[in-house]
Amino acid sequence: MEIEKKFLVDISELHLEDYPKKELLQGYILKDPVIRARKENDEYYLTVKGKGLLAREEINLPLSSEAFDNLIKKTDNAIIEKTRYLIPYTYYSDVQLSERHVTIELDVFHGKLSGLIMAEVEFDSTEDAREFVAPSWFIKEVTLDSRYQNANLVGLNFSEI
Repeated sequence: MEIEKKFLVDISELHLEDYPKKELLQGYILKDPVIRARKENDEYYLTVKGKGLLAREEINLPLSSEAFDNLIKKTDNAIIEKTRYLIPYTYYSDVQLSERHVTIELDVFHGKLSGLIMAEVEFDSTEDAREFVAPSWFIKEVTLDSRYQNANLVGLNFSEI
């Protein structure tokens, strides 16, 4: 089960060079259900995602580079390219009266979506997601806006969002 929140962000005060990053190329074979092939640096995956916005089933299977190359050709150019920065973040939970540690996955999109910058935060439970205290540079939550699911961003230009 994948439980995540998504946000639009302002990164003007961040120093992205301070954080580890991954280069992602993902192609969408189907949108409903979501089936995608992803290259993440030098690793390859086939992912199947169920329905849902905050919480949904997700299955990741490893692929060979040859299988990825074969699948990416079947996407009819339904491809997203982005750089993902991994930013550690600690906040205080008033409900659990403790510090919580998460990793913010900050996606800087390229190509037709250049200009779109979005953060995702994954949680162990929907309760943890509800208790999340976002940093000040998170501008707007878009978790429940299906337009911001990657499968729905395919084929759009940044100006169309």
